[in-house]
This record gives sequence, structure tokens and C-alpha cells, in this order.
Amino acid sequence: MNDMSQPHGSWTPDGETAPIITETAVIDAISSVFDPEIPVNIYELGLIYAIDILDDGKVKVEMTLTAPACPSAQELPEQVKEAVMGIAGVTDCEVETVWEPPWDMTRMTEEARLQLNMF
Repeated sequence: MNDMSQPHGSWTPDGETAPIITETAVIDAISSVFDPEIPVNIYELGLIYAIDILDDGKVKVEMTLTAPACPSAQELPEQVKEAVMGIAGVTDCEVETVWEPPWDMTRMTEEARLQLNMF
């Protein structure tokens, strides 16, 4: 049975083409990762700074954490990598943790602020 929710390649006379990796698919995958201390996904928290999708199926993600001493500093980047690797067509994923610019609450989506009662 084919999972129709995942983008898939198409058949051409030269063979099957690779699935198209979209930014939306990457964001959806990353949105499945939650900070264990805050009940909001890391995308809505504003922890994702950049997503770069390369032609060869590699995806690069720049992310930060709410604080350098975050107890999830080891596991969150690995969870992001695992989530992105689950997208059809992704051949590799590099997740880089960056500290500039520093994260602050203004990076959160309005939905996240409402959910956490932070106005």
C-alpha cells in the first residue's frame, strides 16, 4: 500500500524520478518534534532558523535551543534529523545548532504564545 501523504516520484521513459522534497514537508516533519519541557513543537517555538533543500536530496537545518544549558541539547537535533530523514526523497540531513542570533520569545508563532499564555 502506498502512503499518498508523502510526495513521490513519477515514472518517465527514463525511469522513476526522485520525489520532490518541499519546504512544507520539511516543516511538517520538524513540527512533529516537541521540546520536552514546553508543550509546543520546536518549529512554532521559533527554534528553526534555516532550512536548505539541496538538489541531491540532502537537507540542512539550522536550529537553536531556548538556552545553551538546555537539557535537550543532545536529543532535539537528533530528533529533527530523524524526522526529516523520514521524508520520501531525503538522502541525508545535517542539523547544525547555532547560537546567533540568540533565541527569544519574539520568535514564537502567535499560536505558540497563545498556547503558553505568553503575550
